[in-house]
This record gives sequence, C-alpha cells and structure tokens, in this order.
Amino acid sequence: MSQDTLSDVLRSVRLRGAVFYYVSGGRDWAAEAPPSKDIAPAVMAGVDHVMEYHVVAQGDCWCAIVGEKPVRLAAGDIVVFPHGDAHVLSSAPGMRADPNIGWYYETKIEQLPFRVAYHGMTPPSAELPEGVASQTTLVCGFLGCDLRPFNPLVDTLPRMLHLREPDGGGWTGQFLRQAVAESQSKRPGGEALLERMSEMMFVDAVRRYVDTLPEESTGWLAGLRDRYVGRALALLHAKPAESWTIDELGRQVGLSRSALHERFAQLIGQPPMQYLTQWRMQVAAGLLRSGNANVASIALEAGYDSEAAFARAFKRATGLPPAAWRRQAAA
Repeated sequence: MSQDTLSDVLRSVRLRGAVFYYVSGGRDWAAEAPPSKDIAPAVMAGVDHVMEYHVVAQGDCWCAIVGEKPVRLAAGDIVVFPHGDAHVLSSAPGMRADPNIGWYYETKIEQLPFRVAYHGMTPPSAELPEGVASQTTLVCGFLGCDLRPFNPLVDTLPRMLHLREPDGGGWTGQFLRQAVAESQSKRPGGEALLERMSEMMFVDAVRRYVDTLPEESTGWLAGLRDRYVGRALALLHAKPAESWTIDELGRQVGLSRSALHERFAQLIGQPPMQYLTQWRMQVAAGLLRSGNANVASIALEAGYDSEAAFARAFKRATGLPPAAWRRQAAA
C-alpha cells in the first residue's frame, strides 16, 4: 500500500479534528446522535463533511447506526461514522434517546474537552447525579474534511468503522490518556493538541482497517495496497500535470494497457484516465482555495494547456467556473 498516496489525499481534503466531549454514562443510559449534516454548522462551521467518532476509555457499551444491528464496544475500541449516519450509544442494545439537535446549537462550550454525562432517560448534564458512579467513559469528537470536488477516501470506508484496541495500544492508547488528562486539567493548548492527535488516530484507524480487508475487496483503499494499481495511483498523485496515457502508465507499472485498465477499473471503479481527471480537479480546487494564482497558471499545474479546456472540465466537475468556485470557497 502506498502511504504517500493516502497522505496526499488526506492533505488535499483538509482532514481536521474539532470539538471534544468527555462523556460519562451512569445506569441505563442512552445518547442518540443526529445525522452529522444536521449539526455540522454548530460543531464545525464551514466544513464540507463531518464524521463523528467515539473511543471507549473505560467500561463498555453498545453502538448502532439507527435502524441497524448494534455492536458491543469495549475499553480501547474506536468507532467512526465516516458517512455521518445518525447513531446511538447506550448501556444496553436496542435503546433509543431524543437526538435533540437544538442541544448542539444552544450549549455554550467555553473550553474543550466539554464534559457531558448521561444517566437514565434524563437530559445530558455536566456531571452524573451525586452518588452515581460512571459505568462507561468515552472520548467523543468530530473530524471534518472536504468531499468536493473529489474525495476518494470517504466513499470507500464503511458506514460504521469499528476497530478493537491493538496490542500495545498504538495511537488509541496515547490519545485516550491525553484526552483524559486534558478533561481534568484543561491546560493551555489542550484543544489544539487533541485536534492533531484525533487526526493521527483517524489515520491510524484507516491504516488498520486496510490491514483487515479481505483479499477480494474492491475500492480505493483496496487499490492502494494492490501492487500494480497502488503504483499507478502513486504516479498519478505524484505528477498529476503529466501528460499521462494509459500506455505510459502501464509501461511504468509493468502491465499492458488493457491489463492495467481492467485491473484499475475493477478495484477503483473507474478507468485510470477518468480518475486522473477527477484528481486534477481536486488539485485545482486546492490551488484556487489557498492562493491568489490566476486561473491560467492553475490550469497548467492541473495538467491543462488551455485555460478554456480547464474551465470547462472544472465546471463539469463542480457546477461552477473556477473563478466563481474560488469566490464561493472564500465566502
């Protein structure tokens, strides 16, 4: 698997973490999260796509996408909802709660991580009632990223990504220890530290997920670990402006053009040149967003000799001409 290609995509789609909750569960508790798109403006304003995650620091609980079969989470487990599905965490399977979308907008969070406790069917509070011990402790938060113009990673992840704690703890153990410490002391810089650590925890979780994929798996992540397709992806990402042809790409990875085309399409779901066009649009979007370069120079960096051809391709991909997209992104 090409780690560089994964890193390239994560940088391009601007993965970032924000808003942390240190959650305590008493007896017979349930917490229901609404779809992330409904609360994104409250928890990560201006972000294209929001994913929620939970890490069990102590005890155990149950977790389920609303309407799906629940799974049991134990201490050290990570669960991520890459597509932003509504879900439930509870002390027993099958429980439901009021998702209370307004709570996310009305709650004033002055410093993170924000402490919240659930007990019975009562509304969440800052602490458990006196005399009630915490049965389960979780560290919860959000991860944001761009979906447009092109994000090949999110689509290839499952609706619920559940991983057990690895031997030795890895990033999960370090993240949990730091999150617990920050929830108790709230030292300066704690929010930024947890944001970066949550991003690294997510990257580690994705890599571990790839290691568990069956050999017959398809999708972008399966393509990354394939000897030939992974090499082709690395080349396209390393030099997106190159005048690639399927023949030249096949020559460099060691396959005939027909074999590479078939293998790439089978794993990635589209031919190599179509993938290259979409990735060029993502590269161009980043350049439009991050600098003041004119559209003609961005067209060249994205692999187009003609500004007009680039503008047509970009509008097909995003629905907007490059200049209009830049103004919208800035707003």
